[in-house]
Order: sequence, then C-alpha cells, then structure tokens
Amino acid sequence: MKVGKLDSELLQKIVFNNIKLHRSEVMVRPGIGEDCTIVDYGKYALVMSTDPITGAASEVGKLAVHINCNDIASNGVEPLGLMMTILAPEGTTEVEIENIMKQAAEEAAKLNVEIIGGHTEITAAVNKIIISATAIGRELKDKIIKTSGAKLGDKIIMTKTAGLEGTGIIAYDLEEKLVTRFSREIIERAKKMVDNISVVKEGIIGGKFGASSMHDVTEGGVLGAIWEVCEASKLGCNIYKDQIAVAKETAEICDFLNIDPLKLISSGTMLMTVSTEKKEMLLKELRENGIQATVIGEITKKGRYLIENNKKIEIMPPESDELYKVI
Repeated sequence: MKVGKLDSELLQKIVFNNIKLHRSEVMVRPGIGEDCTIVDYGKYALVMSTDPITGAASEVGKLAVHINCNDIASNGVEPLGLMMTILAPEGTTEVEIENIMKQAAEEAAKLNVEIIGGHTEITAAVNKIIISATAIGRELKDKIIKTSGAKLGDKIIMTKTAGLEGTGIIAYDLEEKLVTRFSREIIERAKKMVDNISVVKEGIIGGKFGASSMHDVTEGGVLGAIWEVCEASKLGCNIYKDQIAVAKETAEICDFLNIDPLKLISSGTMLMTVSTEKKEMLLKELRENGIQATVIGEITKKGRYLIENNKKIEIMPPESDELYKVI
C-alpha cells in the first residue's frame, strides 16, 4: 500500500466495514470526513478525536497538540483535554523527550487544554519518534457541527492559506536542500507557518456564527478536504482555483519541489460551509478576529469540480499526501 493514510475506498472496505458492534450512546461513528466521534451524555455530548504525527521530524510536540485539537474545533467545540502516547526509538535522549513535552505543554496551555494522560516508551519497533494523541471536548448536543452538515447552495469558506502545515514541515526538515535555492529569510518565514496551525479560534467562531459544516485540512490538502466534506454530505461542489489563497513561500517551495500546494497537508486551514444569508456575518467575524477568510466556491447537487480558466477539473478522492513525495 502507498505511504500515508488509507484511501477512502480501502478505509471503508477493510476498516469501517469490520466494525460490527454499534452502541446506542454513539451519535457519530467512523466515516469519510468525520474526524471525531460524538458520544451522548444526556444534555451534553463528549467529542473525541485521535491522530498521529508521522510525517515530521521537527516540532512534533507542537504539531501533536494542534492537529488533534483542530479536529475537536471542527465540530464547533472547545477542546479541554489531551492524551499523548510517545513512541521513541532506541538511542533517543532524555533531552529530546523533554523538548517534545515542553513544546506540547506550551502549545496546550495556549489553548487552555490540559494534558491529562498518555504513555511514553522507548522501543525498537519505530525508527523515529512517533506521537499519537487523543483530544476531547464537551458541548451541548444541539450545538455540535458535523462535517456531513453541508447543504445545497452553501458557500464554501477557506481560512488562511493552502499547504500551511506542509510548508512549515518542509522548511524545517528539508532546510539544507532549500538553502540551495531560497534565501534564509524565505525559509524562516516558511518555518513560522507552524506557529499558525491552530484552527480552534475559527472553529469556535464557526460554531457560533452559522457554519453548517466544518473540516480542518490535513493529509490530502485543500482538495482532499473538500472532497471529504462533499462525500460526507453526499453533495457536490464548484471550487474556483483563483480564489484559493496560497502564500508566496508555499507557492515557490512547492514549485521548486514539483508538488501541488492544493494537495499538501495543511493543518491551520479550515473549510466551512455556510448559507448565503449567514456568509457575510461569518466572514466579518472571522476577519475581525484576525483570521484570513475567503469564499472559494459553493456546494452543488452533484459533481465535484475545480474550475480553472473556465475549465472544470474533477476533484478526485485524496491519495498519498504531497509531503510524502519529498520527506
């Protein structure tokens, strides 16, 4: 199989289809595009999500916190706790583990999230440090937003820029290669993108100001996330390529490495769908909170297309992320 998360067809076939037991308390189960499970606790619901960090060598403590808390925020919920499992190869030093925990603790504190448990182990089963974390949140049941909530005619809003996380990872992990083409100033700006990978603020805003669905952009990039929103909602879309914001650093680095920024992992970028009536209110609130936000398309009845120069290009299910072509 290819490097990266399983494609949607294989995920359904060998993972989801083998989960037989369904309990009545579970409100949202594993599904394409649904990154969180939601469990009924009476008036409230418990929201949980888990993800590993496998594609980065640097800043893994920071990334582990944000990619998991971002999933919780995509349901319009404030994350409150995080559990972390650290698997490190033989030869890992105390300083390396301590640095990871300092990173994670610092980022979690910024989000008002407590690290509430986990596991740390040195093992010959891995050849680099792997972190898997689980984030949890709690919200009133009737206020939770799902990826599958997109509605026909909704506008699609994208926050920040495409390829955000991937650009930062590449700048850290391929710095020696990049300095043969780019100035130190460009590389440092690219590195700083990992400081902007939280979508907790926009997730909470989206929950309060009318988003019908939200999905944070991870492996597969912007186009992969758009396909997942449509698949979960059983609808189509028209996406206008010239409306998708791509930072200058991302565009230049991706061009140098011959990868597509629209298919590059992008934690820090959020997709939101919203009715035409609520669009301006949501955009205004995001921008007043310092969050770049752009309308990039709309939800349609069927067909998923990227429109460039008046030509429709079908958006396909996400495959292995562009990051794995270079890292």
